[in-house]
Amino acid sequence: MNKRPITAVYKAIPDLCHRELGHLPPRNFALRLGASEDLVLRLDVLRKLHKHRGCVNTVSFNTDGDILVSGSDDWRVILWDWETGRIKLSFHSGHNNNVFQAKIMPHSEDRSIVTCAADGQVRHAKILENGGVETKFLAKHQGRAHKLAIEPGSPHIFYTCGEDGLVQHFDLRTGVATELFTCQPIQDRWNYMPVIHLNAIAIDPRNPNLFAVAGTDEYTRLYDIRKYKWDGSTDFGQPTDFFCPPHLIGDERVGITGLAFSEQRELLVSYNDEFIYLFTQDMGLGPNPEPGFPKSMNCDAGELGFSHGSVWSQSNMDGDEKITPQVFKGHRNCDTVKGVNFFGPNCEYVVSGSDCGRIFVWKKKSGQLIRVMEADKHVVNCIESHPHTMVLASSGIEHDIKIWTPKALEKATLPKIIEQSDDDEEDKEEDDDDDDENVNEYDCDYDYEYDYYDDDEEEEEEEESEEGDSDDCDEDDG
Repeated sequence: MNKRPITAVYKAIPDLCHRELGHLPPRNFALRLGASEDLVLRLDVLRKLHKHRGCVNTVSFNTDGDILVSGSDDWRVILWDWETGRIKLSFHSGHNNNVFQAKIMPHSEDRSIVTCAADGQVRHAKILENGGVETKFLAKHQGRAHKLAIEPGSPHIFYTCGEDGLVQHFDLRTGVATELFTCQPIQDRWNYMPVIHLNAIAIDPRNPNLFAVAGTDEYTRLYDIRKYKWDGSTDFGQPTDFFCPPHLIGDERVGITGLAFSEQRELLVSYNDEFIYLFTQDMGLGPNPEPGFPKSMNCDAGELGFSHGSVWSQSNMDGDEKITPQVFKGHRNCDTVKGVNFFGPNCEYVVSGSDCGRIFVWKKKSGQLIRVMEADKHVVNCIESHPHTMVLASSGIEHDIKIWTPKALEKATLPKIIEQSDDDEEDKEEDDDDDDENVNEYDCDYDYEYDYYDDDEEEEEEEESEEGDSDDCDEDDG
């Protein structure tokens, strides 16, 4: 007699009994159920959000998770009620090139939005009581500004990084931008690589004093803001730690496009033309990286508040064996600046877009690929996890945003062929060329031509929405 396979539903029944008997706290029950692989296998498109007239380069949920903010090559920022698909607000960002990132500041009643873009500008948008929007220039990078990172829980503090290698610190209370440092390559490359062009920045959620940056070399650099002297009396450019898989040290062909910290303080790093790696804080190479064993254990770990790995076995801590990061394979990251993220109530999964237009989901602990989802005809660049529930938002070269929820009746299975062959990729590129220009390396933008429209036209188009476009009001553009 064949035994019935144990599904996540059956596994939840004992937990439900324990919860009812008071042996399992309700929060723990919700976390266990929310992390169920069954839910991941039932993810499907709830709806598509249509309004942008260009590639959607950024999607981000607010703290409560009821609003999604997006930015696009059409230079606009849109706030969505993602559950209903309605537009709450749409406004011109004030940028004069593609918007690369837009985020809602926490504890701001969702009225404060910061953006950065291909024009290098960093801007602040304030939603006024009358529904209008006031956008203000804050600072500028020399070259494109790909990413910004908000200090967890702060309505005022955030950081930006750009292709000029510059990292800037912002305090919205004063409107002052502080240039912290320009990211330098390791010493033996100074003669031919003046700066590291930065693509990504992330802040440790458990210790907001620590932030990581990465770009056009193989290293992720970790910094401690407490070491910065605000009078500029010290050189803050020296990282506290470096991270890199051992086999990539010295490989000048690779770069990094995406970073993310988990709630367990693990660091997720996505390489172009390579794979995704997960580091614990004890896997660092120290402040002066050299090939060999991780050196972070020799650093002042107590001062940094580092915790040891939760994913790797203790045997990896033996002196005779190198500590190696978990690796996630199967996707393609060659053409654009792709993000990477964690998924699940306790960051149980890793998610990434791909050049093949699909979303990949792995188990964090084992690196096992469990889900591949068709999401874009071209490339998926952005995957954003909902802060409280098993919901994903994705975007890419297509002009829409897709909202994913575990609503499918049947569980999905992995496709038989996951990695595209070179011939398949060439065929796809030929098809894409009929409609679009080629994608440049490290460039999220297709060279589309737009018929830009004014706010009056947009208001007429959105009469069916609860709220139309706001009136834009730009302050001094600096």
